[in-house]
Amino acid sequence: MTIVDTPERRQLRELTRAFVTKEVLPNLDDWERAGDVPRSLHETAAKIGLLGIGFPEAVGGSGGDLLDSILVTEEVIRSGGSSGLIAALFTHGIALPHMVASQDDGLIERYVRPTLAGTMIGALAITEPDGGSDVAGIRTCARRDGDHYVVNGSKTYITSGVRSDFVTTAVCTDFPGSGTLSLLVVEKGTPGFTVGRRLEKLGWHCSDTAELSFVDVRVPVANRIGPEDTGFLAIMQQFATERLSLATQAYATAQRCVELATRWCRDRSTFGRPLASRQLVRHRLAEMHTRAEAARAYVHDVAERVAAGEPVVTEVAMAKNVAVAACDFVVDAALQLHGGFGYLRDAEVERHYRDARILGIGGGTTEIMNEIIAKGMGL
Repeated sequence: MTIVDTPERRQLRELTRAFVTKEVLPNLDDWERAGDVPRSLHETAAKIGLLGIGFPEAVGGSGGDLLDSILVTEEVIRSGGSSGLIAALFTHGIALPHMVASQDDGLIERYVRPTLAGTMIGALAITEPDGGSDVAGIRTCARRDGDHYVVNGSKTYITSGVRSDFVTTAVCTDFPGSGTLSLLVVEKGTPGFTVGRRLEKLGWHCSDTAELSFVDVRVPVANRIGPEDTGFLAIMQQFATERLSLATQAYATAQRCVELATRWCRDRSTFGRPLASRQLVRHRLAEMHTRAEAARAYVHDVAERVAAGEPVVTEVAMAKNVAVAACDFVVDAALQLHGGFGYLRDAEVERHYRDARILGIGGGTTEIMNEIIAKGMGL
């Protein structure tokens, strides 16, 4: 099964492709080297309706659902963009959903609408230096003091942490590591809240990543998302969407690399013959294509079930792992087929090779996904 194709979705693909061709491709290499994506890109994407895809019109979005968001992600990468660009431009996909789900008009007006309009940038801060994937073990704490919380702790590996205007932050509202969590929106510029060093990474160069520090940061109670101590459930409920986004980035990267490698092997000749004329090369391309298409089909199937409201936690974990495994195989094979050129920064496949490595780590590692799958098997 694949996501149902409709005239509206075809238009959405065309809109996305045109956006990437005009706004992204002429600049992406410069953004990669600068380690940043300009804020103006957010505003441009918002004006044409791309930034708000998957968010209700009632909160400033463009409408559509999870499946439409997946199509946009897929088309950005298939058109020559990258998963790093997705991380930079669409960070609100993990920063805003908790606020939208809470139906808190104050938070929606102050943060959701401006972000979907491209005038603010949000980030999500869950991971801590000594916590990794252990969400329940979060030690950044928020102590209630009248109509404020006083927050102390630190976060790391925060996507868009440097550029963001606010951070949706997971905090412990009991003792450190108790698993009793809440979500607070912490604004940049709040006394005691500082952005540490910009982290240099193997890939996703155009997406900034930061360490965050909270020292006696006073956050209004009005900035709490939902009732106190409901943060863990809120985080878990949004993980399916994040993991499917990463799975989409994985299979789309694989598909793009199949296209790049196929084109290269048709055009490149060695010993007087095109690479594609050799059976070994043809069979390798066939295997790459098969793995990418199989991953796409399975991710789409699981995404349809999530969009329909089915509780498919195990299947989401399997979809992420299947797509990441396909991507890992394909990007490696694609770079190998490109030979020495594939190792150069001038080669698009080189960027995909670097960017792909994070997909099996972000949103829950492959090992964590396997543990979820094992539990789903009753083990």
